[in-house]
Amino acid sequence: MTRSGRLGVGVIGAGRVGPVIAAALAGAGHAITGITLGSDPDRVEAVLPGVPTLDADEVVRRSELVIVAVPRDELGPIVAGLAEIGAWQMGQLVLHTDPSYGIDVLAPAVARGAIPLAVHPAIAFTGTSIDLRQLHDAYAAVTAPPAVLPIAQALAVELGCEPVVVAEADRAAYGEAIATATEFSAALLRQSAGLLAEAGVADPARYLSALVHSTIDSALQALPSSEG
Repeated sequence: MTRSGRLGVGVIGAGRVGPVIAAALAGAGHAITGITLGSDPDRVEAVLPGVPTLDADEVVRRSELVIVAVPRDELGPIVAGLAEIGAWQMGQLVLHTDPSYGIDVLAPAVARGAIPLAVHPAIAFTGTSIDLRQLHDAYAAVTAPPAVLPIAQALAVELGCEPVVVAEADRAAYGEAIATATEFSAALLRQSAGLLAEAGVADPARYLSALVHSTIDSALQALPSSEG
C-alpha cells in the first residue's frame, strides 16, 4: 500500500508531544485538521497557530491520519471509546507515539478498518518549537504491519527523524530502555542538584551542565557499536 500527496492530519492530545508532531507534519506539507483541547491553549496556539480545537470524535471524522499522543494509561481507553461510538473510518491511518506500545493497543480501531502505526520519536519533548530542531537529530522507533511499514517509516522521515524498525514483541523492552534513559537520569540529576544546593552552590543546574553533557558524551562513545 502506498500513499502520496497531502494528508489531513488530526491530533488527539494537546500535551507536549501532539502539537509538535502536527507542526512537523505541517512543515512537510500536510494539512492539520484540528486538535483536542489541552491544559495550555496558549502554548498549543504558539506551535499550531490557527488550528481549530475539536472534540476527539470530530478530529477523527475530519482526518485521514489521526495522531494519538496521550498519556500511556489513556491510550487504550481513548482508542476503544472512539471505536465504541463508531468514530474510526475504513482505511484511516491511526498513529500513536507511546514508546512502550506497538500496534496491538490500536486493535479496536483496526477492527473498524483503520490502519495502525506506532512511531516514537526519541527526544525529550518540551512542547515548544525547540522540539522541531531536536527531531532533525533524532531517531524514531516505528512498528506497523509489514504492508504499511513504509508509510510509518515515511512519516518518521517527514518528522525529520531516522526511522528504526522495532518489532511488536520488542516494544516493551524498547519502552523500558527509553524510561531508563529519561526518568532515571532525571531522578539522579534532581538528587545531585539537591546535594549541590545543600553544599551552597547557588545555581546547581548551571554548575552541572558541562559536567553532565561531557559525562554523557564520554559514556555514549564508550558504548559498543553494532556496526562492523
